[in-house]
Amino acid sequence: MIDSRQAYARMRTLQAVVLLIFGIIVLRLAYIQLIDPKYEKLARGNALRHVVEYPPRGEVFDRNGEYLAQNRACYDLMVIYRELPREGFDTLRMLDLLGISRTRLDRALRNARMSPRVPYMVTNFLPSEVKLRFDENNFPGFYTVYRTIRRYPREIGGNLLGDVGEINAEQLKRNPRYRAGDYIGQSGIEKAYEKVLRGKNGVRINEIDTHGVVKGSYMNGLFDSLPEPGSYIVTTIDARLQAFTEELMRGKVGAAVAIEPATGEILMMVSSPTFDPDEMVGRHRGNNYMKMLYNKRQPMFNRAVKAKYPPGSTFKLVQGLIGLQEGVLTPANRYPCAGGFHYGRRVMKCHAHASPLDLRDAVANSCNAYFCYVLRNILENRRYGETEHGFDAWKAYVNSLGFGRKLESDFLDEGTGYVPSSEYYDRAYHGSWNALTVISLSIGQGELGCTPLQMANFAAILANRGHYYIPHIVKRIEGRDSIDRRFYERQYTMIDPKHFEPIVEGMWRGVNVAGTSTLAKLEGLDVCGKTGTAQNPQGRDHSTFLSFAPKDNPRIAVSVYVENGGFGATIALPIASLVEEYYLTDTITRPWLVERVKNMQIHYPSYAK
Repeated sequence: MIDSRQAYARMRTLQAVVLLIFGIIVLRLAYIQLIDPKYEKLARGNALRHVVEYPPRGEVFDRNGEYLAQNRACYDLMVIYRELPREGFDTLRMLDLLGISRTRLDRALRNARMSPRVPYMVTNFLPSEVKLRFDENNFPGFYTVYRTIRRYPREIGGNLLGDVGEINAEQLKRNPRYRAGDYIGQSGIEKAYEKVLRGKNGVRINEIDTHGVVKGSYMNGLFDSLPEPGSYIVTTIDARLQAFTEELMRGKVGAAVAIEPATGEILMMVSSPTFDPDEMVGRHRGNNYMKMLYNKRQPMFNRAVKAKYPPGSTFKLVQGLIGLQEGVLTPANRYPCAGGFHYGRRVMKCHAHASPLDLRDAVANSCNAYFCYVLRNILENRRYGETEHGFDAWKAYVNSLGFGRKLESDFLDEGTGYVPSSEYYDRAYHGSWNALTVISLSIGQGELGCTPLQMANFAAILANRGHYYIPHIVKRIEGRDSIDRRFYERQYTMIDPKHFEPIVEGMWRGVNVAGTSTLAKLEGLDVCGKTGTAQNPQGRDHSTFLSFAPKDNPRIAVSVYVENGGFGATIALPIASLVEEYYLTDTITRPWLVERVKNMQIHYPSYAK
């Protein structure tokens, strides 16, 4: 009796367990079919194909409406592994049509097999004619996606325009709104204005049959979204001036920048050597990128905004302005130069010229000794008590003139240059230093480092007699009334405008009367300029020149820097002068000078190591 009762209880328990399991299964199936959207999507995936539609990237124009960057059509070839025919396909025919290797195709198919319902890219950058031939052969499981890639018609401004490439894994982590396969700006304007140029992806949903053949648009495109094209950009660049300057800088290492003083618009920005941006487009981008990356002259490095160059004698203008503002210098002050500035047993050498000179003639003749006296008087100014405090005041002036800091231009990779601090010298000399310790700063040597953009901006400050507009590369953006307001705001230095007149007069004399810059003279244009020869511990001196023209109502401010170029008047001055003439007159009256610049051979032993 007891055994029968126990058997009955066990049977009832077993029935309850079976019913419970059955109930769980029923509930799970109901959840899958009625509630869980994931399985609904998978079911739809059996009949629907979501195709990304890429927008055309915004085009880029120069200030006169000439194309700098355009788009051209190309196609990505995609595969969905589960839609491939079981009997296979004509592999040799496909390879012949696409021009890719068997290894690449096999690798793509292996990767696609890991997620058989997900589209996987086999190859990209297919031209239209290849796409048409491929479609005629009807390979089930494969389809093409239209997109555009860049074309740079002028073949100029590699560092300026930058390049566009496929987003990498690291960039995907930082930009979750992007997706694998997207092309984004990697450098230059393409990178700085990526959000403007890029546009927004669209999606097209197609119905497909069991063989992967498209039957049409799902629900007549009700759920499709059209791509939104990127906005075009009008830059401040003059394409003809850019091309001409690149031609003059070819074979040389350095940079050149030109700015319109009245607006801060960058007219030309050349980094040399540069690269043809068209070489960074398409399936050969990777190989070309690696070649340039390992080129010892670093064509991918934008010297115009990143390099830290000693400014040399162009920095004497800074000392003169600070001396006038601090009241330790007047335009009439005259200082002797007996072959240089003598201090103790040392001498800061100078070239032969008349002596003594006043401020204007010291600028015109680039006297080293004169500005050594000026810097010493600034740092030893009695009202500061100690040299350290005088130096801090000097540094504040230098920073206000745009050195040792970013100018906040619209170039993302803009460098700061370098201006040492009193703390730096305290550490370097254990607190025991004075004005003579840092006297090399007077002629733009020592620890100073300036970018060519900063030097061109300083030329614009001189042209404007004390103010500037933040240098920028974009003039107008499609669909916007204006660019960032900071580019319209006048920036002031710590120097009173009246102190610029004797400095500017000295620059004018150096070009038009007598001095180190007479080769820059252009009849009727009142060019103002200052040469610079920067000492180079690794070889021949660097050549630099900054200038603006005309003297009154200036239209262009220029800085040119040529590594290992020798004296400022040797190569930097001729390039700057030709740039000014070409921009202001739209012609060249000194073809002999153009040929001299082009044919000048400069040796770069430091880049041969």
